[in-house]
Amino acid sequence: MQNVKKIERNSPGNGGKTVVSKVLIVEDSVIFRKLLKDTLHSRFPSMEIFEAVDGGEAMQRILSNPPDLIFMDIKLPGESGLELTAKIKAKYPDLIVIILTSYDSPEYRQAATQVKANYFLSKGSSSKESILALVESALAKR
Repeated sequence: MQNVKKIERNSPGNGGKTVVSKVLIVEDSVIFRKLLKDTLHSRFPSMEIFEAVDGGEAMQRILSNPPDLIFMDIKLPGESGLELTAKIKAKYPDLIVIILTSYDSPEYRQAATQVKANYFLSKGSSSKESILALVESALAKR
């Protein structure tokens, strides 16, 4: 796979100017959010990365400035990441959602599929390179 320093795309709505990809990390663990943000910035230094700790904050960020891709934890304070994903996909069906969770079970994978998440990754078994390769591939298809 080609090593790309930053992912950018042309948008017909802005006269062909380059637009930097935007990512939202919805995760209640400060440590994991920082690790993921640092990992993404290591490969994509121009990427805009926003963070949310729960569903309410995530929806505010999405409504005000929709991202290209969301990393969604399943276990969040209040509303679950699966419930939030269903709401997001109903309003923004083309938005890419990656479920990234410690709970790697067939039941959660099935639930993620039912709420139309695009990808499901286990925090415990996903390497830094596999996450970066997935982001690169997912955003290149947009």
